[in-house]
Amino acid sequence: MTTTTSSDYTLTLKQPKPYQVIQRYGYDPMKSYANHPGGPLSGQGTVIISGNISCSLEMAQLEARTVLMQDAYGEAVDWMKMEVEWRASTFQTTLKVPAGGWYRLELRLTDKSGDIMIESSVEPIGVGEVFVIAGQSYAENCNDEYLQIQDPEGRISCYDSIAGDWRIAHDPQPGVRIRDIHDTRLKGTIWPAAMNHLLPLLRVPIGMVNVAVSSTASRQWMPGERLYRQLLHAGKSVGDFRALLWQQGESDVIEATPTDVYISRLIAIKTELERQWEHSFLWMPAKSTLHPEVYSKPLEEGWIREAIHELWDTAGFAPGPDTDILGGIGIHRAVTANSQHFTLLGQQQAGMLWCISIWNMLQRI
Repeated sequence: MTTTTSSDYTLTLKQPKPYQVIQRYGYDPMKSYANHPGGPLSGQGTVIISGNISCSLEMAQLEARTVLMQDAYGEAVDWMKMEVEWRASTFQTTLKVPAGGWYRLELRLTDKSGDIMIESSVEPIGVGEVFVIAGQSYAENCNDEYLQIQDPEGRISCYDSIAGDWRIAHDPQPGVRIRDIHDTRLKGTIWPAAMNHLLPLLRVPIGMVNVAVSSTASRQWMPGERLYRQLLHAGKSVGDFRALLWQQGESDVIEATPTDVYISRLIAIKTELERQWEHSFLWMPAKSTLHPEVYSKPLEEGWIREAIHELWDTAGFAPGPDTDILGGIGIHRAVTANSQHFTLLGQQQAGMLWCISIWNMLQRI
C-alpha cells in the first residue's frame, strides 16, 4: 500500500502495487510491426485503482494519469476524471492504459472548485503479458545458478502469491514451498532466461507468478488437493493472465502414469480452474520427462510425452517447449548429489526454448 498524508487528508492506495504488471488485451500480431500505419497495435489494459481516503467525499472528484518512466514503452495517459465507486471512504475505479511501461500512476482529488485536496502516486506499473507458472522442480528454484533480469529498468517482475507483493524477477523466484529467499536450499530457475529473451521482442513489461513445487505428480494438482488450491489462489490474485506455463512430468514417469490418465487429469484441472476463475485460459505444457541423473525410463517417458503431444492439439492448450532435447549429462543436466537439475547452460537453453514457444503462441492468437 502507498499512503499519502496532507494537512487535512490521508489517501491510501491499495491497487495497483509497485512493479505490478496488468495483462493487456487487444494485441494483434498482424498489426504490431514497427511500420504499421499509425504505429504498432500493442493493445491496452484495464488498471484497477482502489484505496481509502479519510475525508468527506461529497462533491469530490478523483482524477488519474500515467507518466512514462525512463526508457518506457507505450504512451502516457493525460489527466482524466474518473467514474468512481465509493463505499464510505473506500473507492475503486478503472483506467484504460496503453500496453507498455514502466509507468508512474498519479492520482489527485479535487474539490468542487477544482482545488487539489490531496495527491498520490505509485510506481512502477506496467501493462503487458502475465504468466502463471506451475509444475515441479525444473520449474522451481532447483537449478544450478541464480539468474538475473538483464533489463536495466527491471521490466520483468514476479508476484509473491502469499506475501501479495511484486518485485523484479531475479532468482530465486517467490514460490509456495520455501518462504525465506535467503534459504541456502534455494537455487535458480529457467524463467529469467526465458523472459530476458522475450522482453525485447514483446516491448511490454512481463509479469510472472510461480507456484511450482518439486517432486509433484499431476495427481497432486487435481481439484481439492493443496497444490490445486495454491494454483487457484495465485490465478485469482493476479486476475487475467495470458497463459499457464507447465513444466512437469518427471514424477508421472516415476509413477508410470498412463497416457490417457495424464490427459484426463490436466483437462479436469483446467475445467475446474476455469469454472472457479470464471474465465478461460491457455495452458502450455512442456515435454518435460527427462531426469537422467535420477532414472532412465524410456517407455514411461514416452507415455507422458505422448500425453503432452496430444494435449498440444487439444482446444485450450498450446505447445510448450520440448526440454527433453536438453539431454547432455554434465552439459545441460547436473550430475552431483546436490545438483540434479539444469546446469547454467541448461537453464539458459531451456529459457530460450520457452521464449520461442511463447513467441509462437502469441503469433497465433
